[in-house]
Amino acid sequence: MLSHLCLYNIMAIQKGIKVIAENRKAFHDYFIEERYECGIVLSGTEVKSIRLGKINLKDSYCTIKDGEIFLVGVNISHYEQGNRFNLDPMRTRKLLMHKIEIVKLYSKIKQEGYTLVPTKAYFSDSKVKIEIGLAKGKKNYDKRDSIAEKQAKRDIDRALKNQNKYL
Repeated sequence: MLSHLCLYNIMAIQKGIKVIAENRKAFHDYFIEERYECGIVLSGTEVKSIRLGKINLKDSYCTIKDGEIFLVGVNISHYEQGNRFNLDPMRTRKLLMHKIEIVKLYSKIKQEGYTLVPTKAYFSDSKVKIEIGLAKGKKNYDKRDSIAEKQAKRDIDRALKNQNKYL
């Protein structure tokens, strides 16, 4: 009985979320309206490479074909000790979601201006998960507005920091 409780406590410590990569460009180029978590089909060497942090979500997107969702444009670098088991780093990978969610996303994507972009890759309980966002494209003036807001916030923070330094 005691060993069962100790094993449970050890497993509880190991659970959690560890972020591997984020797609910051997606937040710059799109308004992210909804987010979904999904699994990803990977080979063993790809998982080992991801554990080393060799994944790049930049310029990637998701497509829905024949009721399945695929991740296109994600670069998972070769695992150095993987030799012949390494696959193409830019290959299209299948995502794992419930059929109902895929149908719901497909109906929203059919609307003009919506797309699916990966926003984050992370480990959840030792499984690789991808967070995808239902996104609507930003116009150039929206991007300029968000940059101006960030710059104004930085200036205010800098001024407050300097003011508090002299008090």
